[in-house]
Amino acid sequence: MELLLNQHITDLKESSTLWINSKVKELRAQGKDVIHFGFGQSPFPVHEKVTLELIKYSGEKDYLPTLGLYDLRENICEFYKRKFNYDFLPEYLLIGPGSKELLFQALFVLEGDVIIPAPSWVSYGPQVNTRGKHISRILTRKEDGYKLQAKDLEQVCTTLTSKQKMLIINSPNNPSGSVYNDQEIQDIVEVCKKNNIVIFSDEIYGQIDWSGDKKKGFFHYYPERTIVTAGLSKSHSAGGYRLGFLATSPQMSLLIKALASLVSETFSAVSAPIQYAAVKAYSDDQEIDEYIEKCSQIHKACGLYLHDRMTKMGLELPRPDGAFYLMPSFSKFRDHLEKKYGIKNSIDLAKTLLEKFNVATLPGCDFYCPPEWLNLRIATVDYDGTDVLEAFEKLGKLDHDFVEKFCPNLKEGCDRIQELLA
Repeated sequence: MELLLNQHITDLKESSTLWINSKVKELRAQGKDVIHFGFGQSPFPVHEKVTLELIKYSGEKDYLPTLGLYDLRENICEFYKRKFNYDFLPEYLLIGPGSKELLFQALFVLEGDVIIPAPSWVSYGPQVNTRGKHISRILTRKEDGYKLQAKDLEQVCTTLTSKQKMLIINSPNNPSGSVYNDQEIQDIVEVCKKNNIVIFSDEIYGQIDWSGDKKKGFFHYYPERTIVTAGLSKSHSAGGYRLGFLATSPQMSLLIKALASLVSETFSAVSAPIQYAAVKAYSDDQEIDEYIEKCSQIHKACGLYLHDRMTKMGLELPRPDGAFYLMPSFSKFRDHLEKKYGIKNSIDLAKTLLEKFNVATLPGCDFYCPPEWLNLRIATVDYDGTDVLEAFEKLGKLDHDFVEKFCPNLKEGCDRIQELLA
């Protein structure tokens, strides 16, 4: 007999970010010199104070509360009060195995159409598709830094009929590195209030922000309908710890109650030793704070180096203000690329770079852009984080010469892209 599966699941493909990471590992194991611009994983070590806590509590084996360890939730609330002036409460904050899983669970619980700006992170769409929800994609523009504009959000709302709607927005942004400023946030919030839109504010890169803008965030202006997700993966370089959180306001207590029930029937609770270690990660510790700031400054130096190199090549891309990604457009070279390499879309472009130049990237269409846009997502983290940190602490400066010397794959990757365009 034929095995019957959920069609919404069988239509999914493996996450392109995880696929490209596996592919690069495979190619490097074969001895190929591949530049890895495809996967966004912070390369720095987890701070020693956090790893020592993990060792200390490695014997903790009991199930923890469904919402998560109370001390951890309390520390996260205090941490985000210090850093972002958010008024989170432990009772409305849920710990999960990464913010990715918590976003999925919340999308599963909430009803309504989902709005996703393009480009956006690869997994938003597939997560929505597992419920068979309607997705409205809003194409953004290079000149706006690929950031959603309030007028475009207002326009798409006129086409949607569901009583409640959801907007997933990510700042600092993956894949562009752009950061929403305070006025942009307020303008979007006004549209959301008028149209009963629940905002998913994905702030996983919130601490890797060098825009200098004293923004307040979506939660400040719209706490009654904003859900914030974040975690240890990016700021604390602890992706493998799989610890994230979801926070909202008392006005969204029904969501927390529903999620607590769903969690109790699914993953139950996050690993106990990881949660105890995370208490230290989110503590008021100046040494850890300074460490995160150093890592963020290196991310900035690498992002600006790649931005300058690519701009000089003639590529068009927003200047990154956070995270560790860029989204260059190759559209000015369309005729050359098609004539010399037969490249007609972003998939062809990424494939050619990997097969002919050993540079791994991701096509813009994986981030909901039209394939003909000829844009790529570039991750800026292909270097040894330990070595680079040591060099920074010794030299005390970060400039383009530093990046070329201590992050040589970034220079080599740019050289190879320039060869493609020659």
